[in-house]
Amino acid sequence: QVTGHLDDCTCDVETIDAFNNYKLFPRLNELLQSDYFRYYKVNLKKPCPFWNDNSHCGIRDCAIKPCPSDEVPDGIRSGGYKYSEEANKLAEECEEAKRLGAVDASLSKETQQAVLQWTRHDDSSDSFCEADDIYSPDAEYVDLLLNPERYTGYKGPDAWKIWNSIYEENCFKPQNVKRPLASGRGHAFYKWLKGVCVEKRAFYKLISGLHASINIHLSARYLLQDTWSEKKWGPNVTEFQQRFDEVLTRGEGPRRLKNLYFLYLIELRALSKVLPFFERPGFQLYTGNPSQDEEMKNQLLEILHLAKSFPLHFDENSFFKGNKKEAVKLKEEFRLHFKNISKIMDCVGCFKCRLWGKLQTQGLGTVLKILFSENLIEKIPENGPSYGFQLTRQEIVALFNAFGRISTSIRELENFRNILRNMR
Repeated sequence: QVTGHLDDCTCDVETIDAFNNYKLFPRLNELLQSDYFRYYKVNLKKPCPFWNDNSHCGIRDCAIKPCPSDEVPDGIRSGGYKYSEEANKLAEECEEAKRLGAVDASLSKETQQAVLQWTRHDDSSDSFCEADDIYSPDAEYVDLLLNPERYTGYKGPDAWKIWNSIYEENCFKPQNVKRPLASGRGHAFYKWLKGVCVEKRAFYKLISGLHASINIHLSARYLLQDTWSEKKWGPNVTEFQQRFDEVLTRGEGPRRLKNLYFLYLIELRALSKVLPFFERPGFQLYTGNPSQDEEMKNQLLEILHLAKSFPLHFDENSFFKGNKKEAVKLKEEFRLHFKNISKIMDCVGCFKCRLWGKLQTQGLGTVLKILFSENLIEKIPENGPSYGFQLTRQEIVALFNAFGRISTSIRELENFRNILRNMR
């Protein structure tokens, strides 16, 4: 039932499907396999700042446990910048042997040195995220390809508490307006949503779209079989329907999915806007392998030019256009609300969910930073440093991986549509 035009946009679902699934998704997927984008530095040991909670998920697929160093492939230990096929195979065997979604944080000294040189100047005053201190001894490099986002079994009161805190306290919603979680509540909520300014409405839709995207990943990479000999992951249609079917969700499911498309448009718009930053000759995706780095930069620019060519971009000019004083105040509220959401990610009990939650909120925070820095981006000199606008390596990795998740969700939706069609 998710078809046609999207609210607050000139775009429609079908245009996005065709553009993403056949043009952008395959290229983006290839880029995210590269060394520059697969390593993300994260501190998963930060305490929850909002409530005392030590209840960590005890399910093995939530766990994060690096492989012992003698099991780490030689290619990494000897400072090879690229996994060989054999090293990949060893890493998979190692993961399987431990039967854990383990984080591979064991990088060689040389690779760590190269990664340190990726770090760029961070301007936290325009940041929408509470970023991890990447110099903290608790911050570790994680190989995202060895730790895919998928169903871990983390659900129930703990997971509900996280989302409830995000929606109830950080989406500009008054306490007396209840979210449409149960029958009969929707009318008052949507009446309220329709009555607020376009910026606050967009904020809610971005969070709802992110929530929908995460739920699609969990449904698409579900643990279907778990025996001593093998684990099998794949699409779980029942799980998908419980979250998105119009009848089962009392009309909520299709709205959630439309919010996912809205989020896609916002992130795509940011990619088209940030092109001048990456186009500068001095900008490098540095990994220590010059020919590969150059190839990756070309691939990256190709994706950004493709994003720019999208025919029905979201027009963010409608944002923060009222009274100047009010606009500045609203933008700051926006920033603080989103910063709070990024802090809530340290309260997620499942470490794998925490990793992907932190990465996706940092990615969306970077999107907002880009959209609110348009004037600075336009002034970036072709040569020399870009003082007005900067992105750290962390922000770059988060930006593209987070968009990769949204792009994957749109692609998975197509898959679920086909499965459901064949079931009828």
